[in-house]
Amino acid sequence: MQTNDYRFLAARPIWEVGTNHMMNRTVSFCADVPAGGKVQLAAAASCSFVLLVNGHFLGHGPARCAHGFFRVDVYDLTPYLTQPVNRVAIRTVGYNVNAFAYLNQPSFLCAEITEGERVLAATGVCGFDAYPVEERIRRVQRYSFQRPMVESYTLGKGAFAYETAAVGTPVPVEEVPAGHFICRDVPYPDNEVLLPLGVTRRGSISYSEKPAYFNDRAISGISDIFFGYRPEELDCASHVEVGQMDYTQPEPSPERAETVVLRADSYADLDFGRNVTGLYELEIEAEGAGTLYLTFDELYVEGHLNPFRVGTSNIITIRTEVSGRWHLTTAEPYVMRYLRLSAKGCGFTVRGLHLYHIAFPASAINTRFVGEDKDMARIYNAAVETFRANTVDIYMDCPSRERAGWLCDSFFTSRVEKVLTGASVVERAFLQNFLLPDSFAFLPKGMLPMCYPSDHNDRTFIPNWAMWYGVELGEYMARSGDSTLVEQAKGRMYDLVAYFAPFENEFGLLENLKSWVFIEWSKSNELVQDVSFASNMLYARMLDTFGRLYEDAALCDKAARVRKAINDLAMTPSGFYCDNAHRVDGKLILSGERTESCQYYAFFCDVATPESHPWLWNTLVRDFGYNRKQTGLFPEIWPANAFIGNYLRLDLLDRYGCRDALYDNIKGYFTYMAERTGTLWELTADYASCNHGFASHVLYWMDHLGLIAHDRG
Repeated sequence: MQTNDYRFLAARPIWEVGTNHMMNRTVSFCADVPAGGKVQLAAAASCSFVLLVNGHFLGHGPARCAHGFFRVDVYDLTPYLTQPVNRVAIRTVGYNVNAFAYLNQPSFLCAEITEGERVLAATGVCGFDAYPVEERIRRVQRYSFQRPMVESYTLGKGAFAYETAAVGTPVPVEEVPAGHFICRDVPYPDNEVLLPLGVTRRGSISYSEKPAYFNDRAISGISDIFFGYRPEELDCASHVEVGQMDYTQPEPSPERAETVVLRADSYADLDFGRNVTGLYELEIEAEGAGTLYLTFDELYVEGHLNPFRVGTSNIITIRTEVSGRWHLTTAEPYVMRYLRLSAKGCGFTVRGLHLYHIAFPASAINTRFVGEDKDMARIYNAAVETFRANTVDIYMDCPSRERAGWLCDSFFTSRVEKVLTGASVVERAFLQNFLLPDSFAFLPKGMLPMCYPSDHNDRTFIPNWAMWYGVELGEYMARSGDSTLVEQAKGRMYDLVAYFAPFENEFGLLENLKSWVFIEWSKSNELVQDVSFASNMLYARMLDTFGRLYEDAALCDKAARVRKAINDLAMTPSGFYCDNAHRVDGKLILSGERTESCQYYAFFCDVATPESHPWLWNTLVRDFGYNRKQTGLFPEIWPANAFIGNYLRLDLLDRYGCRDALYDNIKGYFTYMAERTGTLWELTADYASCNHGFASHVLYWMDHLGLIAHDRG
């Protein structure tokens, strides 16, 4: 496949000898660079790194890619080389676990610092020394089922000193296998500094020896196919430690947050004012041996901060062995509105705590809100932040629990990139990642991963999400005119068609699809066998898309036959489509169950139109929507959830010009989210992610409503 290759001048991929398969091993690669001309650094790694110059944060990378392919980040170091000799540190973590956020590939770093064609330092050649980051505790629990390990640290005298000066003893390194290097091809974050508004409340802590009440699958499910450290192997079990803390009822304590003084066994809550995403940086001063905990979440639930709310260990643990003062930058981005600082064992002073915003660059967005409606303006701002937090190197579902590149979510987020920037740069990289590997381990031939780059050792996939890739590819072609990528995808798309062919029954409908058949987060997901009509509606749209992209009339004809079969079989006397049919004694028998989302799939996938089904269309527009629970209309039709039923509804209102209803539904669905977190949510309730990439799609509709101005040259 054609790629934008990157060629290092000299650097070779290296890692600390004998540890490139070790779980959660962190190594800092450091080089001294004199100030002078224009100096740049290029770096690629298997997982994640933080770039520091003279101890100050410069960037988080690299951009993620596919198995065996690695995108190279390039940074201009020149403005940061402020000393005669400058210490450049690339603190690199190799997780070596399967996850949705990173690929499970052996650890390496390949990096070089150059001035023009002159190599100043290059891994495996000259100039870089490697230091094991023993400050980071390695044997810890996973952060979530979808992400690798939590961050826990032990700080003693001289911690991280090697990142600001050539002190300590480097470890030997060896050249290790890597893969194919290609250019980043996506924008870099602006890394804005985000500050808390202040301290809002304080309280005291006591402790009780109670069993851990948080025992998520990320902790209890470690196995031969789900990698991590088992509970008995942990050197720091922060989920247990935090779970044994008993907090007194907080007292209001409005203070500035530049310096937060904590006495032993006390806590302070900070508020960022809205949901924010980024890497923490802070100065820590400890009075002696003790532990500082950073726990955080996107919202308070009944006044309480619960770091385990969405199946995460939202905990950063910092143990101190002695009194002292340290500077710490975390390795990964996190999401929160509220942050709790808890001091155990000794007093702590925290200075200058802030986040570096890891998000799509604001400088690349060239739109503004132009309406007079303050609620709509608030929704616009929340949607922009939601898009930015979930669009960095790939499109993500959420920047918190998963940081995963899910299909279907990407269909919606991709439209937003075009609205905000006039281009589809991240989308191209996202779609390309699925095309680069020759095959996907653990998946059947022809199937695409449900999210990527990720590993699915349990062999789970969502057949519907592979269909969404095809549907998005069609819109990508219309948006970008990138026939090269579309042609490169042709073989893989026909392999996908071939995968589905054996599941077609006598009506040409897919029956008994395997693995996780997903319609949306509602009753719909219980109505997916034996024949899911919503799945077949999407199948028809995918076939039609491929037929048009590749000028294949046979696929278009096949799509038409699938649509006709659905209309012949699934429509009920009530005027609503039935969701599914069961095979009984060789015959298909309708289940009788009907969901709101299935009706939206019918119109979205052109199985129905307002002209062909006027009663159903008018009923959906008039009697369904965000307030149906209050009106009590059609209680026998199972309601839709945010993802994706409500989004299909609004998209149909947009498609068919129902502007007043669209405007009203946008305010009804999103105002309370924007008010509470300043971001838009995965579901209609607060028990899941409150910053979800697809939710930014509201900007696409706002654009069509004339509420967005484009300031493009």
